[in-house]
Amino acid sequence: MPWAQTFVFQVDERVVPDGDPQRNFTLLRENLIDRVPLPGDHVYKMPVEDPDLGSAAGLYMRSLAQVAGIPATLDCVHLGLGKDGHTASLVPGDPVLDATEVDVASTGVYAGTRRLTLTFTILNRARRIVWVVDGRDKVDALERLRAGDASIPAGRIRQDRAILLFQGR
Repeated sequence: MPWAQTFVFQVDERVVPDGDPQRNFTLLRENLIDRVPLPGDHVYKMPVEDPDLGSAAGLYMRSLAQVAGIPATLDCVHLGLGKDGHTASLVPGDPVLDATEVDVASTGVYAGTRRLTLTFTILNRARRIVWVVDGRDKVDALERLRAGDASIPAGRIRQDRAILLFQGR
């Protein structure tokens, strides 16, 4: 992997304190960043510490544009799948599902926290989507994803650029 030329952006993040075990960045750091020779200035955390999440989303969009161009186009996006068919922090019923003018937006409360998330707009511009789905409890959502069921958020992600890895423990 050409780590010196690799940039890592988060897909979504919970609004909880830095280092909190619920933070996606905590897991990203433990499972990737601390294990590979990735330059520190090539890692972009979502700025969820900012009390103004609209401003934080704008700041993150500017970082994306500086690295990935205008419109920002990511080479590869890693997504997971929730039992309810959500992906990133694009969850059923949240108004952010309809955000089309921005690449990053804040969400309402889901599972106890607000979040910042990449929107469908930027996710569907990605050159490749890699789905990693783990667990038998997600089989129904996985079937709906594979069928392109747009009634679940994950079903609104382009399939023509996607690969899927599934482990149904």
